[in-house]
Amino acid sequence: MKFISWNVNGLRAVVGKNFREVFAQLDADFFCLQETKMQAGQLDLEFEGYHSYWNYAEKKGYSGTAIFTRHEPLSVAYGIGVEEHDHEGRVITLEYPDFYVVTCYTPNSQDGLRRLDYRMTWEDDFRAYLLALDAKKPVIMCGDLNVAHQEIDLKNPKTNRMNAGFTDQEREKMTTLLQAGFTDTFRYFYPDQKEIYSWWSYRFKAREKNTGWRIDYFIVSSRLEPQLKSATIHTDIYGSDHCPVEVVI
Repeated sequence: MKFISWNVNGLRAVVGKNFREVFAQLDADFFCLQETKMQAGQLDLEFEGYHSYWNYAEKKGYSGTAIFTRHEPLSVAYGIGVEEHDHEGRVITLEYPDFYVVTCYTPNSQDGLRRLDYRMTWEDDFRAYLLALDAKKPVIMCGDLNVAHQEIDLKNPKTNRMNAGFTDQEREKMTTLLQAGFTDTFRYFYPDQKEIYSWWSYRFKAREKNTGWRIDYFIVSSRLEPQLKSATIHTDIYGSDHCPVEVVI
């Protein structure tokens, strides 16, 4: 099965560019989106043979997630069951007989780290949510997790240390998640691969210069490692400030 995750940074804008073509080209079983930035009824987007599931933020033009899948789930859950976190449309979970699929758009710590304390609470609650799922069956989680885990995961680690997405606290939470029994699929295949990123600022010709960050992930229950076939970051696909990431299981 092929899984794709893409932060589209405004789905309506990307549909006006190349989304349908990219969707057809990637030909995935699961196509997970983050930062759709829309409300119900704002876009009529369907693909033959796919079921679609949407989680909208209460705030207009903000956050939001979606999943298109060829495989009808046993059940669908929106959010993580914690009132404090479930107003921003950040998580969708699909349940299947042998696994869960979770897409996540992790809160950004923001300029001046004004949301870092909230982010730490989110990290603990989201990890607890994943562990509760993992206790029942393996988890395939993807999304824009808004953290570059190691120095290898961004172009300029020294000048970005303690900026949002590369604070010691955020990186430690990622380490804690992985140590709890999860695997970063890209690093599983490419532990030492440098200069492959999934997000570039729209400023300073960052993408042209490949001054990027790897903040989009597929994280899976570690017991799925024997079934991992490949992991890819589609740096050649444009339309957003992020590019799609992929895993085949």
